[in-house]
Amino acid sequence: MKFFIDTANLAEIREAYDMGILDGVTTNPSLMAKEGISGDANVKAHYKAICNIVDDKVSAEVIATDYEGMIREGKELAKIDDKIVVKIPMIKEGIKAIKYFHSEGIRTNCTLVFSSGQALLAAKAGASYVSPFIGRLDDISYDGLELIAQIVHIYNNYGYETEVLAASIRHTMHLIKCAELGADVVTCPLKVITGLLKHPLTDSGLAQFLADHAKAAGK
Repeated sequence: MKFFIDTANLAEIREAYDMGILDGVTTNPSLMAKEGISGDANVKAHYKAICNIVDDKVSAEVIATDYEGMIREGKELAKIDDKIVVKIPMIKEGIKAIKYFHSEGIRTNCTLVFSSGQALLAAKAGASYVSPFIGRLDDISYDGLELIAQIVHIYNNYGYETEVLAASIRHTMHLIKCAELGADVVTCPLKVITGLLKHPLTDSGLAQFLADHAKAAGK
């Protein structure tokens, strides 16, 4: 499973990269705004700064919702760095844009996916990644993990190369369950990934080891 972090915070990206567990980054306009990044030139410069940290796969989202606008913006984003994956919304014009970018060899991430039917359309259009938002589905009393299972099953049936990128991951159990279900990628806040480090028996065991060492050393 690949680990992406969902952020535009450079310090968090460096921390994840330095841990040796970072495979990519996903961003969106809201995350850029959270970091105080505004203006087209500044946003593009920030994407470049992210690309300078990671090895590959930085999802950069278009703002346009019309076909021509998405193509124009997507081309501009792809020019920033070869690591850029153009993030396209799951709408009719978005599917058309994904098909175009696929024909041009530009990777895409189809975002805001909430059904297996939407995921099927994205795969047929040639999306590199499809992003089901499982936490948001949980918020409306629908099992987001069930959607991951459905998409993985459908893609396996037909051999689609589109990778299932589980998004809107809220906690470590979301992440573990996505791994069990066969999601190719999870994207989440860094704290969810570092949450995997935690276990009370690890803490108590390490404390005991250190106490025994100190005793044996006569401290």
